[in-house]
Formats: sequence, C-alpha cells, structure tokens
Amino acid sequence: MRLLAAGLLLVAPLCAAFYLPGLAPVSFCEEGEESEGCKSLIELFVNRLDSVESVLPYEYDAFDFCQDTEEKRPSENLGQVLFGERIASSPYKFTFKKQETCKKVCTRSYDPGNNADKSKLAFLKKGMQLNYQHHWIIDNMPVTWCYDVEDGQKYCNPGFPIGCFVTPDGRVKDACVINSEFNKKNTFYLFNHVDITIMYHSGKDENWPGARLVMARLRPQSYKHTDENNLSCEGPPMEIPGEFTNKLNLIYTYSVTFEEKNNIKWASRWDYILESMPHTNIQWFSIMNSLVIVLFLSGMVAMIILRTLHKDIARYNQIDSSEDAQEEFGWKLVHGDVFRPPRKGMLLSVFLGQGTQIFIMTFITLFLACLGFLSPANRGALMTCAVVLWVLLGTPAGYVSARMYKTFRGEKWKTNVLLTALLCPGIVFADFFIMNLILWVKGSSAAIPFGTLVAILAMWFGISVPLTFVGAYFGFKEKPIEHPVRTNQIPRQIPEQSFFTKPLPGIIMGGILPFGCIFIQLFFILNSIWSHQMYYMFGFLFLVFIILLITCSEATVLLCYFHLCAEDYHWWWRSFLTSSFTAVYLFIYAVHYFFSKLQITGTASTILYFGYTMIMVLIFFLFTGTIGFFACFWFVSKIYSVVKVD
Repeated sequence: MRLLAAGLLLVAPLCAAFYLPGLAPVSFCEEGEESEGCKSLIELFVNRLDSVESVLPYEYDAFDFCQDTEEKRPSENLGQVLFGERIASSPYKFTFKKQETCKKVCTRSYDPGNNADKSKLAFLKKGMQLNYQHHWIIDNMPVTWCYDVEDGQKYCNPGFPIGCFVTPDGRVKDACVINSEFNKKNTFYLFNHVDITIMYHSGKDENWPGARLVMARLRPQSYKHTDENNLSCEGPPMEIPGEFTNKLNLIYTYSVTFEEKNNIKWASRWDYILESMPHTNIQWFSIMNSLVIVLFLSGMVAMIILRTLHKDIARYNQIDSSEDAQEEFGWKLVHGDVFRPPRKGMLLSVFLGQGTQIFIMTFITLFLACLGFLSPANRGALMTCAVVLWVLLGTPAGYVSARMYKTFRGEKWKTNVLLTALLCPGIVFADFFIMNLILWVKGSSAAIPFGTLVAILAMWFGISVPLTFVGAYFGFKEKPIEHPVRTNQIPRQIPEQSFFTKPLPGIIMGGILPFGCIFIQLFFILNSIWSHQMYYMFGFLFLVFIILLITCSEATVLLCYFHLCAEDYHWWWRSFLTSSFTAVYLFIYAVHYFFSKLQITGTASTILYFGYTMIMVLIFFLFTGTIGFFACFWFVSKIYSVVKVD
C-alpha cells in the first residue's frame, strides 16, 4: 500500500502538468498571405459574465455592450450548457500583425427621459457594483489580465471587471484601487477601453506555415472620450455618476499589439495562467497531511489484523479443540447473528447500487482528467464526461442493488428496481429543477434551456433506467451472496454498550478521518466552483481520491471490529453511515466557506449556493457510504470464514 502511495505521489505532478489540447492548432498569416491552412482574421469571442458576489452569471448580451452585427455562436457541449457557459462572437476583430491604436468599436447613448435607457444603465451599474467579470476568448484561450500582487509575483486572472464603484462614503471597491484617479464619491468607473497584446510563436523554423497564438493579455482602461471622431485614449477616466440626470455617451475602444514569443510552445501555452494560480506547495502539504492520516490508520488496522485478530482466531480455534470448551466471548460470540438481514434492507441496497454507480463514474472521470483528456482547454468536457458516464453506468447500479437486496432476503424486487433507477436521481433532478427555475426567473445565463432539460430526461429514462433494469435482471438471477456462518433462528440480546460503542458516537467519529484527508483539496474545488478559478490539478485530486478510499475503508473496518468485540452485531447500516458521515462534515465546511470566504449577497444567490451544495453532499454521502460498507462486508466475511464454528 505504501509503495502504491509513493508511486502515485510520483505520478501526481506529471498528471497535473500533462496536457492534451482541446482543439487542433490554428495558423495565422499576415493579410494577403492567406492560404487554406492559414488565416489572417483573429476573432474575439465573449463568454458569460460572472461575479464572486453573486451565483447568477449573465450572458454578454444581457448588458448593453457593443454587439456583433452577425452574431455567431459555436456549438456547445452538454457540460458547457450545464455550467451556464454562453460563448458568442464579438465586434472585436483583428488582423494578424496589424497594430491598432484607440480604435472605436461602438457608442452607447443613454437618455434619462427614456425608461429603456434607464433600466439598461441601471443593470450596467449593478454589474459594476457586484464586480461582474468579462471572460474573453481568442483562439480558444482565455484573454488574461495580469497584474502584480505582493512579493513581486504576477497573478493572471482569466477575467477582467466591467468597471468599479466608489461608495457614497468614499470607500474604494474592487478594481478601483488600481488607479488613484478613481476617487469621486458615489461614482461608477467603466472600463470602456482595452489594451490587448497578442503573442505568437512564429513558424519560420518549424514545419508549419504562418504563426500560432500562444498568449493573449489585456489591460482594462477607463477614458472619457470627448470627441468621437478624434479619439486619443488619454485623459480623465469615464465616470458614471450614481444619480442619472444628464445625457450620457459611452464610447468603447481598443488598441491591439502583436509580439513574437518563440520560447513558448503552442502545446504549453496554458502554463502561464496555471503557474500564477494558488501555489502547489499547499497541495503538497495537503497530500502529506492525508498520507500521515492514512499511515496512522493503516498502522492501527495492521496491528488489529495481525496481532489482535490473529490471537483471537488462534485462541478461538484452540478452545474448540480442547476437551473442556470454555464459554465463547468477543466477536465470535455473535457469529449466529452477524449476517442477520438489516432493517430497511430495501433502502440500503438502493443506496449501495447508486453509490457503486457514482464511484465508477468518479473514478473513470478523474482518471481521464489526470491523463489530460479533460483539460481546461477542452471546455465543458469534465461535466459532459461525468453525465454521460453516469447515464451509461445504470447496469452496475441495478446489479449491485438487486444482488444485495436478494442477499438481504428481500421479496419486492420490482420496488427495488424502480427505487434504484428513480430515487436518488429523482432527488438530484428535483433540486436541479428548482434551482433552474430561480435562474430562469432571474434571467441568468446559467438557466438551462427547456430543450436541454428534455434531453437530460430522455437520457435518464431512455438509457439509464433501461440499463438499471438490465443490471437488476442479472442481479436477481444470481444466487444470494453466501455467508460463511449460519444465522440463528432467535436473535441474541445485545449487552449494555459503553458510550463509545453506541451507534451515534461511532458514526460521528468515523467521518472525521476521511474528511481530514480531503478538506484542503475541498477548499480548491470550492474556489474553482464559486470563485471562478480554474481547477487543473487533477493529478493531486486523483491521489486524494485514492487516499479517501483507503481512509473510508480503514476507519469503517476499525470501528466495525470494536463494535463486534462489544457483541453488537448491527453492523450493516452502521458501516454505511460511519464513512458516509463525512458528507455531513462536507456540508458543515461548505457553510463555513460560505460565511468566511465568499461575499455572496442576495437571497437567490444564497438559495442557489445551498441548493447546489446539497446535490454535492448527497452524491458524496452515497459514494463514501458505499466504500465503507463494502470494505466492512469483506472484513466481516473474511474473519468469520477462518473461525471454526460448531
């Protein structure tokens, strides 16, 4: 096990750095030198706008920015639609190697007497107040805004703000800190100009024509353009007063420059964004922290299995062979009851089926992500992969659920199959549907179109449910799992338990160790979901996933052994709940993260945050519970198979 952990530790950084691009490279040439594999027009695409202070993303068109006359929308995959990505073409179009200075894109005028203008400007101001961020794309790469942070390091943000706001009491908010001129009370400052720098790798010494783009950066600026026909991109910033009383003209402009950068290869062009992300040192700390917990647990389990269990088995078998057999004691005493079917066996078998489905889905998705197939360049691929795998893995869910239900001597097989196919997915879909209604009412881009909802339902009922029925058919055809010992007719009485061997304290303690392994990684995952940072360290995540499996199994086996020694044979549900209690700690951490790290405001955003968190918690509950249950089931079967029983 330690060798495996060491091997995975070595593989982790490779997994994190390895990259398979989402698209084939595109070559660009100067105007007049175009050919079939080389074009001169560089198009800038815009994505949805999002904010750290609100869970509601909005499409670019929702704000009154410059629109493309012939708007094109690239086809989006299921993952992009579910994540609310809405990519569209923009009026920002450049010609390769053609420098532009202070070029006008469009003008927007607002009249205080016009209600439509009033609401458009109010929405723009709200966007600045909540620090909504643009996300622009050139050649499938995010256009980044890089700025200096403490210790002389650069931070590259794959988004930049619409503008910023100075409050009526003179407090400078968000991006207003970058310029000392942004100081007027109760005033909005709009970033109506961008300086774009496009860097390229020349194909002169390579075997491909033209050049390939390797980096796109911008600096947002605010200029009050007075003369539309004579633009200089200098002077005071573009102020929008808090009180809208006079007519207002907003002129949007841009400048673009090109730089040759042959030291960056096309395949590693994402690295500069990833390098400026929160540091990997913390990730290594998290891995070491998790490994210490695993080693501690493994030591405990090894000690019990090798020393205590070995002694127990030797003693029990010795007693049997001696003439005057003494009275049995410890875990051997409950051999006639240990495999007595649990109460609510139907629900437990359904949870186990669903948990198996989620486990296989997570394992394959993380493995593919670790190999680089689901890199950030391949937008929406991670979510698409997870959903498609979940739909196709209905068969293992049906099989495990049916087989376990038959082992629990269940008779209502139709109910079992229907619950396996519909219970947990139904809860997730209902939650998702309510969240979608809120997004739809708020006009957010994250609201899933009706057609996509129908498609998801069709995948569920058309593919997943039939596959679950197929799995259940094979599960019920199999013989029940044979237990190594027979179950007595009359259940024995369980003696009075001490505080630590009672069910609840054991379950609460069982979830602490697995949670201890994942909480640092959890911080990065929540950051990527709610603070819109890119998550790319799938090597680390895969390693933590393996550690989580080991910890869940070991913690459950350990507590299960203690309970059996205390002559308490109700281990079925307890083994499931011991490791699945990690999900409760996950929820508590999500609540702590919401209040301590996020600046989310508004009722709708709060409901959405907790609505989506509940889906995560349910999935995690089923997944960890299933791991703990099967580890414990294997352990109990193993120890009772090596003891001689009359």
